[in-house]
Amino acid sequence: MRFYWVKTRWFIRKLFPGFVWNIPNTSKTVYLTFDDGPTPDVTEWVLDLLAEHDIKATFFCIGNNIEKHPDIFRKVIEAGHTVANHTFNHLNGWNTGNNKYFENIEACENFMEENNSARLFRPPYGKIKRSQKKEILKKGYRIVMWDVLSADFDTTITPEQCLQNVVKNTANGSIIIFHDSIKAQENLRHALPKAIKYLKEKGFQFAAID
Repeated sequence: MRFYWVKTRWFIRKLFPGFVWNIPNTSKTVYLTFDDGPTPDVTEWVLDLLAEHDIKATFFCIGNNIEKHPDIFRKVIEAGHTVANHTFNHLNGWNTGNNKYFENIEACENFMEENNSARLFRPPYGKIKRSQKKEILKKGYRIVMWDVLSADFDTTITPEQCLQNVVKNTANGSIIIFHDSIKAQENLRHALPKAIKYLKEKGFQFAAID
């Protein structure tokens, strides 16, 4: 059985300083983020939905997917969204030697060219060693985690539960994770448009992380 927190607990943020867990602000702004793309059809569906609502978001891209789908990656950039590094092969930092992990981040960065000007990085699975974190911060990255996990990747939950994960836990400054992946798309296609509608009705606005 998979274990995760939908809402990141305060003590986790205290235990792991130096990560960006949320972005406090006075404008009732929240931050949609999408992991694991670019993915044919799914990423493009997300882009169309965001354009419909005039929302900018942040896409944490896998380098291997950028290499395979450069046209979709270019669409993300041309739409004005922030793109960021999610390693080249979606590596679990806990199970990966440091040199290999850093090389994988750099390989992803090479495919992003100049487009990750914000120097944002999100570790796949949220799993990263203390020594890896220290070196990545030294390289000038901001390590962006999350405040609300939609759990759209979890095929054992219903699409409606995915939606409720977001609407019940989002607060001012929340960083919300969805996944523009094949595995997540059933939950994503149900939850994302409804979550956007609900949050807008509650007076939230959306921004990309920069």
